[in-house]
Amino acid sequence: MPALFVDQLTVIDFAFFDPVRGIVGESWIVDLVLEGDLDDQGMVFDFGDVKKRIKQAIDSTLDHKFAVPSQYAELSITEDGDKLTLDMRDKQGRFYQHKSPRQAVALIPTEIITRESALPLLHQACSEVVPDNVKKIFLNLRTEEISGDYYHYAHGLKKHLGDCQRIAHGHRSQIHIFENGQRNKDLEAYWCELWRDIYIGTAEDLQKDFEDDAIQYFEFAYRSEQGEFSLVIPAERCHIMEQDSTVELIAQHIADQLKEKHPKSEIEVRAFEGFNKGAIAFS
Repeated sequence: MPALFVDQLTVIDFAFFDPVRGIVGESWIVDLVLEGDLDDQGMVFDFGDVKKRIKQAIDSTLDHKFAVPSQYAELSITEDGDKLTLDMRDKQGRFYQHKSPRQAVALIPTEIITRESALPLLHQACSEVVPDNVKKIFLNLRTEEISGDYYHYAHGLKKHLGDCQRIAHGHRSQIHIFENGQRNKDLEAYWCELWRDIYIGTAEDLQKDFEDDAIQYFEFAYRSEQGEFSLVIPAERCHIMEQDSTVELIAQHIADQLKEKHPKSEIEVRAFEGFNKGAIAFS
């Protein structure tokens, strides 16, 4: 049967709840294969339509959303009109709460979020936008091959006019750090360990700092164009910045932090935001 393929059709940048790791930022690269009969143009599906319709279907399903395993035993879901409140506890008994408009959440019928458990949801979204001559859809989700260190981070950008304003979306990102013009992999490893599975919060969004069962929690909240958002998360999983957590400001923040530890060195930071994009800062 004739087939077409599109490698790296899109990159899904999102966050998900993991029973062990907590809230995790992630980036999945999506590859696509379509099998079917040829249409009147001699095509399975026009590449232009693939990039528009299927990419849009995938992105609207998971990209820049907070994915939650709806069958996880320690999850409680409360609906109030278009608003969702998610109460969760991880395997260590730590509490998390996410409040947002419904469109900011992807509920996946599984006990744990994996690439395999997310595929049926994405496959269904794609099947709704392909023409009748397409008989089979194959999706492959993969992560970027990174030879060095990397970190997973989640965040929200309340001033953003697009979906980045959602309080818990994220990325899997590498980082390149140069000290006096030479790449320093020890500094990269240090920062990636410091920010392993981190949530980056903005100081002005911090509404509460409280303790429960000897565990310290932060509550972040803001109102943006899409509505009201809030997040309760263990403080130990957070890093607070004075400014918003755009990749440009993240890169400068890291450079300045490293400069304090190495005042006699010239520091350059190339901070990635997911796959193949990012920002450069100097200090």
